[in-house]
Amino acid sequence: MYFQYQELLVAQRLYPNPRDFEQDTPTLEGQGLPRVFWIYLGAVALIATGYADFPLIAYHLQKEAIATEQTIPLLYALAMGVDAIAALVFGRLFDRAGISILIIAVFLSLMFAPLVFLGSSNLALLGMILWGIGMGAQESILKAAVAGMVPMEKRASAYGTFSAGYGLAWFLGSALMGILYDQSVSLLVVFSVVIQFAAIPILWLVGRHSRAS
Repeated sequence: MYFQYQELLVAQRLYPNPRDFEQDTPTLEGQGLPRVFWIYLGAVALIATGYADFPLIAYHLQKEAIATEQTIPLLYALAMGVDAIAALVFGRLFDRAGISILIIAVFLSLMFAPLVFLGSSNLALLGMILWGIGMGAQESILKAAVAGMVPMEKRASAYGTFSAGYGLAWFLGSALMGILYDQSVSLLVVFSVVIQFAAIPILWLVGRHSRAS
């Protein structure tokens, strides 16, 4: 901690104004956030809505005797380990390839639902790995992409709006999937896969806009 503090002091002396490193962002007309941001937020909301929360997964694994009370925490620990690695990998890939890497992450992770909710113990294990990959990609890429869509003076508003929209979509999706689970597990799986897949063409449009600009 002492050495980190010293490094911060040196960095503050050498670079007192971090804004100097910001690239110039084109001035956008209008008072609100740019249109591409709202399109992107719509895609993110679809991803969050279709992403099952772990308590629902854990309930299903125990209810169907796919995993025991002792192994469920281990599955979660495995998913979090994959989450950490995926966050580093996808964050690095995002720096090189841009938002298109998020499309790959969504395509991989949307398969967690059929594996976890319809598969055997081995398939559920693979599903938890894919679930962790999706969480890592979301944590490392989703918010990072916002910075390139809005000018510096709008970023605080953009991140606040983004977090509110993402959280609300996750809440509503979790509530709806809980209701669907009581009706039909297969229906829950179809909902999760379809609504996440619907985000892919929207992300493709956002990536195309980013490359054009």
